[in-house]
Order: sequence, then structure tokens, then C-alpha cells
Amino acid sequence: MKNILLTTINAKWIHPSLALRLLKANMGALEDRCEILEFALRQPLCEKTQPLIAAHPIILGISVSIWNHTATLELLRELEKLWAGQRPVIVLGGPEVSHLPPEAEIFRCADYVIRGEGEDAFRILCEKILSDGHECRGATQFINAENVDVCGIKSGYHLYTDEDVTKKLIYVEASRGCLFNCEFCLSAVKSGENNKVREFPLEPFLAQMDELVRRGVKTFKFLDRTFNINISRACEIMEFFLEKLEQKNEIVVHFEMVPFLFPPRLRETLSRFPPGSLRLEIGVQTLNPEAAARISRAGYQNQAEQELDAVRFLREKTNAVIHADLIAGLPGEDLASFGNGFDRLLACLASAKTDNMEIQVGILKLLPGTPISRHNDTFGMVYEPLPPYEVRETSAVSAGGFLRVKNFARFWEIIVNRKLMCFDANNFTFEKFLALSDSLYARFGKNWGIDKNELIEAVKNLI
Repeated sequence: MKNILLTTINAKWIHPSLALRLLKANMGALEDRCEILEFALRQPLCEKTQPLIAAHPIILGISVSIWNHTATLELLRELEKLWAGQRPVIVLGGPEVSHLPPEAEIFRCADYVIRGEGEDAFRILCEKILSDGHECRGATQFINAENVDVCGIKSGYHLYTDEDVTKKLIYVEASRGCLFNCEFCLSAVKSGENNKVREFPLEPFLAQMDELVRRGVKTFKFLDRTFNINISRACEIMEFFLEKLEQKNEIVVHFEMVPFLFPPRLRETLSRFPPGSLRLEIGVQTLNPEAAARISRAGYQNQAEQELDAVRFLREKTNAVIHADLIAGLPGEDLASFGNGFDRLLACLASAKTDNMEIQVGILKLLPGTPISRHNDTFGMVYEPLPPYEVRETSAVSAGGFLRVKNFARFWEIIVNRKLMCFDANNFTFEKFLALSDSLYARFGKNWGIDKNELIEAVKNLI
């Protein structure tokens, strides 16, 4: 029987948690007394509670994100009804709970909350609990953890199981942190030394990637927020994967890159990836310079044309699948401005192989603790009080306007991004697809659970 149980609710079964594996790998002498149990968001509640009850842990550690916050709270409430005998010590951690206010409902279900990076703090807490004992009563205690030394912690990649390796996406990180301070992002919560990029030692990291390739990993998804911030290092990592591809390994790598840092060396390296092997998430976010300036987005003065040039290069000169992000609802930006940015981005993406393009339309979120909240009064920003805290209305966009954009985003995702049907992207504009999504919503009364063939027929009749 294991004393320490680590768990989380992943978005999907194919998304294993690297965070849990890092916690276990850094438990020191307690690692053998630690077990990982993961669940998926759509799993029935009883399939989550039963294994946790049966495990009889002394300590239950739970990783909480914006996407599983509500499901985790539901799980904790149900467990409270089911514990037989002594309830375990409940420790919460993860990005969501690191910045929630102390009065948040989920904290009533916890004994401890670790705010920040937990590799060291969780081990120290477990050592204390197991040596001193603990009664699960009284006020929740908050532990403010410092950033860990990435050169000193142990890798968790060996804890990916054979099933993980052969059937799931494998998350890896070559660095932590972000130099930029975009106000909608958790990176903007930190400052100074806490906001710098910390790089894992490159040689050991590549050795770990080599072992994962040897074990049969097919898809590597990098968690680095700005993979191309250090061009030399980024290219060295990509050269490693290019060499593996030349050796006939079936690999797909997914990087998140900032679109205003695409010098010639990076472009040349990216151009050598064969079809099907490279996915790039490009955080364009906005092409409106005034909106970019308001949210402290780096390089906004000359950013738009630089970013579009990078996207155009990727579209025309590489085999990458491009996933470009735009955010609707930024302070002071109306639908006309957002639509103009969407059309400019679509024109770049539609200039060549449209089967490899994706535009992800996101709705602005007020992540707990982020400085985007400073615009609430000036720009009439009203957000949903529950996760994922999406903006509901602003002085520039009505509540009804945001409902239209959400329908747009959903129908764009299932029709265009998921390649439901072929169409000429050059014939579409934001306004045209917005009208189409309005008509589809009027036809079906929903934007989910629609029969594929019925949706295709409806689109054909409307365009």
C-alpha cells in the first residue's frame, strides 16, 4: 500500500500529466511510497472516486488547472461523503490554485495548498506529515513555494508508462518561464528574477529525449511557452529531432513559438522538417497595435507585420501544421477590429496548403491574479465568475456579441480546423463565417452534438 497518492483530472485520456511525474520523481526517499492515478474529464464520477477510496492514502495530492477546477471540486465534495475511517491529508497544487483568493470554495476541501512550483515543497511537506502525523482539521494552510532550480531537480520522463509512450501525447519541457508580460497570462503575475526563462541543461535533456524515442514515443508536445526565445538552443533541439527523422523514426514534434522571433537560422531549420512531423502553435493573439499596447504585449509597435511575415513564411516554405491563436475580447477592441485581424491572418494562412492551417479563436479569460483586471472599469470588462472565467461583455462588445463569437469559434473549430469539409478559405471572411455560424445556430439550436452529415448538408445549403 502506498502512503502518498498523486492524482489529477486530465482533459482527455491521451494527455498524461508531466506535473505528477515530476512530483513523484523528486520525492527522494519517499518515491517508492508514492503512486500516480490519473483520470479523464469525461469519466463518470464513480470511476474517479472508487480507486481513490480503495487506495487508502495517508496523503492525497491533487493538481488543479483552470480546465479541471470544477471537476476537481465535484470530486472532493463526493469523496468527503465516501471516506470511511480516517480521511487523508489533502494537498492541492497547480497553476489554478496558485493564484486563487484564499476564500475560494475549493480551499475548504483542502488541508494544504502549495502555491508555485511543487517539486521541493511537496516532498518537504510529505516528510513532515509522515514524521509528525497530522489531524485533518482546522484552517487550510498555504505554502508559498519558490521557483525550483531546474538544474537540480530530477526528470520525470522515466515515469511515463509503456501505455503512455505508445498511445498518448508525451509532454516535455526544455525550459520554464517567459520573458514577456502579456497581461492575460500567468507569466505577468511574476516579475524580476521570477519571470526569467530557466533552461534545463541541454545535454541531459537530449539524452532523455533520445531514451523516449528509443521507447517508441510518437508525439512530443513541448510545454515551453516561448520555445524560440533562444534561437541557438531551439535549433539544436530541432536538429536532434531532424536526425531522428532521418533515421526513419515516426515522430511528430509540437512547439509553441512567439511569431516575432523568426530569424534566418530558425527559418532554415524549420524548412527541413518533412510533412507530418511538425506542429507549431503561434501566439499571434491580436493584430491591433492599440490593443496589444494595452495588454503590455512585447514589440507591439512593429509586431503585426513581423508576425504575418512569419506566418506567411511557415505557410509557404515549410511543411508545418500551423495552429495560430487569436483572442477576442481584449480591452477596447470591438468585433470589427477583431474581424479585421482574423481576415489578415486567414489571408496569410490561405495562401498555400490550406489543409495544414488552423486558427484557434479564443475568448479572453481573467485568470486569477493576472493584471488584465486593471482594465475592468475603464473598458467595462465583465467576466464569468466560474472557470474558465471568460469575458462576458465589454464596453466595445455586448454580451450578445460574445455569444455570436463563441458560436463562430465553435463552428470554425468543427468545420474548418477539423477538416469536416473542403472549402476555399480565400472566399471566406470573418463576417461571412459569422453569418454562417449565426444561421447554423438558428438551424440546430446548439453548437455541439450535431450529426456530422446533417451539419455538412446545412453548410452546403447556406454557402
